[in-house]
Amino acid sequence: MDDQIRQIAERLHGLREALDVPVKEMADAAMVSEKEYLIYETGKKDIPVSLLHNVSSHFNIEMTALLFGEEPRMRTYYLTRKGQGVSIERTKAYKYQSLAAGFAGRNADPFIVTVEPSDSPICLNTHAGQEFNYVLEGKMLLEVNGKELILEEGDSLYFNAELKHGMKALDNKMVRFLAVIL
Repeated sequence: MDDQIRQIAERLHGLREALDVPVKEMADAAMVSEKEYLIYETGKKDIPVSLLHNVSSHFNIEMTALLFGEEPRMRTYYLTRKGQGVSIERTKAYKYQSLAAGFAGRNADPFIVTVEPSDSPICLNTHAGQEFNYVLEGKMLLEVNGKELILEEGDSLYFNAELKHGMKALDNKMVRFLAVIL
């Protein structure tokens, strides 16, 4: 896990250098302070998917390139077999499995997200666009703009992702859901 975060941090740093962009511009694109952005670039702190989404949208690059270090190549279709999506474990509690990593020019980023139970408070984030969550297994608390919603298997929520949001597994059990970032 720590190695994956370090690799993403290196790709963020490399992107900034390749584009010859000042730290302030990267931080503004990421919607964080310069100080916080530089901490992410060191790889010493988990990097939220929302930050990667903001940066990739701002600089018109594929989020897959930042997450996995590979540029998508498919333009007609991209098939992901059950359990075979490219995945990354951001923290011990969160695992993201991309369902369209190889498709270039995506209009949305679909993931299967697995969240393990934790006593930690909900980590809130924001990103440009909208998000759709559909619970496949388990039960979760999803906070959006200060409103706490409980979603169970089969429930879904579509929301403005520019509002602070975050989730947490409930009942001391893992939750799996489809998340589509648009």
